[in-house]
Amino acid sequence: MSARRDILLICGGKYHDIDFARLELLKLLAEDETHRVTVREDYADRAAIERADALITYTCEIQPDAAGEDVLERFLADGKRWFALHGTNSRLKFVKGEGWTAPNDAPRFMAMLGSQFVAHPPIQPFTVTRSSEHPLVAGIEPFEADDEIYLCRFFGDHERLLETSYSGMAEGFAEDDWRGNDVVPVMYLKAHGPGEVLYLNLGHARGRYDMQPLMDEYPSVERGSWKTPAFYELLRRGIRWSLDQPLERAA
Repeated sequence: MSARRDILLICGGKYHDIDFARLELLKLLAEDETHRVTVREDYADRAAIERADALITYTCEIQPDAAGEDVLERFLADGKRWFALHGTNSRLKFVKGEGWTAPNDAPRFMAMLGSQFVAHPPIQPFTVTRSSEHPLVAGIEPFEADDEIYLCRFFGDHERLLETSYSGMAEGFAEDDWRGNDVVPVMYLKAHGPGEVLYLNLGHARGRYDMQPLMDEYPSVERGSWKTPAFYELLRRGIRWSLDQPLERAA
């Protein structure tokens, strides 16, 4: 039997159905009996990060303090892997007269991730295509996602794995004019010292009460790419990659 592998899953934050995402990810992690999972809502449990063989994050508006950044740096310096999803790179502030801004006040954290969310147009269908033959995406055919197109700032070198395209406006955000934009990375790999980060920006989910206190009840339930089989295949491969396990298609 394979040895036990310890995974830290951090799920927490604003504006998303964190309960739904946490449950779906735990279901996938439970497919391998060697996985032992610790769940936290933020990066405050630094000892849990240090113990983990792999880190998986699905968050929004959650960043570590300076001591937490130190632990993440050591985690990657040990050659470990971090699978970051959707709003992990999001840090927003609402400024009257400007809209939602993306302040550059967590530069070390964003540099480790390799990107910072800036804006997105309204949720809409778009085609995701492969831009690499890396085993993480080998055999993934173009698929339709009905999700948020994340428009980001990027830091450092990346190996782009999946992409889409967008040129237009992102109303409600301070940086709203993305006309003339072209390729939008959807999934990438980024080395950080001996360690690596895999970032996949798909996976929006929102329930009826996830916009409180901005509004009492959101008008609909949104499940984004969680409705798409290709997304689950990418999640399974990302989990296996985080533990340096073979990436063959799950049965």
